[in-house]
Amino acid sequence: MTIRSLRKSSPPKLLFLTLLVLFSTCLFGILTNYRTLSYLFRPLWDKPPPPFKRIPHYYAENVSMGNLCQLHGWTLRSTPRRVFDAIIFSNELDILELRWQELAPYVSKFVILESNTTFTGIPKPLFFDSNKERFAFAEGKIVHGVFPGKKRSQGQQYEDPFVLEAQQRVAMNRLLKEAGILDGEVVIMSDADEIPSPHTVRFLQWCDGIPDKMHLEMRDYMYSFEFPVDYSSWRASVHIYSRKWTQYRHSRQTDLILSDAGWHCSFCFRRLNEFVFKMKGYSHADRVRRKEFLDYSRIQSHICKGYDLFDMLPEEYSFKELISKIGPIPPSASAVHLPAFLIQNSARFRFLLPGGCLREP
Repeated sequence: MTIRSLRKSSPPKLLFLTLLVLFSTCLFGILTNYRTLSYLFRPLWDKPPPPFKRIPHYYAENVSMGNLCQLHGWTLRSTPRRVFDAIIFSNELDILELRWQELAPYVSKFVILESNTTFTGIPKPLFFDSNKERFAFAEGKIVHGVFPGKKRSQGQQYEDPFVLEAQQRVAMNRLLKEAGILDGEVVIMSDADEIPSPHTVRFLQWCDGIPDKMHLEMRDYMYSFEFPVDYSSWRASVHIYSRKWTQYRHSRQTDLILSDAGWHCSFCFRRLNEFVFKMKGYSHADRVRRKEFLDYSRIQSHICKGYDLFDMLPEEYSFKELISKIGPIPPSASAVHLPAFLIQNSARFRFLLPGGCLREP
C-alpha cells in the first residue's frame, strides 16, 4: 500500500517541480532580456506618433534660386537672411569639421555649446576649445560657450542624462541671444551629426514664405556613409527666430517636415576610443548592459559588419518594419549625393566612405 501511494503521488509532485522549474526559467529569461522583448513586441504596446506633413523638396544643379523658391510656393528675397547654426557639442571633431566646412558659405554664425561633463556626469575635456586651430577657417563666425556640467556622485552609476541634456538646451537659448540673433532670422537646431545640405540652408537664406517652424528629414547613416539605414531622422529643425517664443529643443515641435534635407551620420567616429566615449557618455548609456560591449575588437567587428553596437532590435511600430530591419545594415558602394567637402577630402575622411570600416584604436 505504501509503494502504491508513492506511485500515485509522485507524478503530481514531479509535474509541480517541472512546472516550477519552467516558470522560474521563463521568469529569469524575461527579466534578463526585458529590453529585447519589449522592442520585439513594441507594435503591440506602443503606437506611432502622428505622421508628418511632408514638404516636397525641389533641387537640381544650375536651377536658379528664384525658380527653386517658386517651386516650393515661396518667393525670392531681395537680400539673404542671416542663418545661425546652433549645436550642443561633445567630441565629434571630424563630423564638426565636415559640417562647418560644408555650411560655412551660407551660415552667418556657428553657435556651439560644450560642457566639461558628459550627459551622464563623467568629466571630460573641452574638445572644441582645445582644438580651435582646426576651425580657423570659420574664425569670426564662431560663438563658443561652456556649460558647467554636473559630475556624478561617488558610487552613483549615472546622473540622469536627460536632465543634464535639457539643462544644456536651456543654456543654448542664452547663448543664441549673446550671438546677436534677431527676430525674423533663421536658427538651425540639431546635433552635430545632423548635417543640413547646403541647398537646404540656401532656401532658408533666400526664400520668403518658409514655415516659422519645420523639421528636416535626413538620410540616416550608421558608422559611416557606407551604411545607409533609412530616412527616419527628423529631430533637426529650423525656426524663424522670435525672441519671445523660440526655445532650443531637440524634440517634435511641428507636423511640417522638409523632405530629404541632409545627412544624419550617427557614431561616425575615426577612432575606437571615441565610440567607447560616446557609449558611456550619451543619453542612452544604459544600453551598455555588459562590459564586453566596450571591447575594441567587438566594436570593430560590429562596425565592419553593420551590426548594432548594443545588440538591440530596431525601434519600429509595426512587425513588418521590425522584421525587415532585423540583422546587419546592408553596406552601400555609393558615394553619390554626399557632402562635397567629404568627397574633396576623401583621403582624410576615408573612414566615412565605402570600404573604410577599419578604425584607428
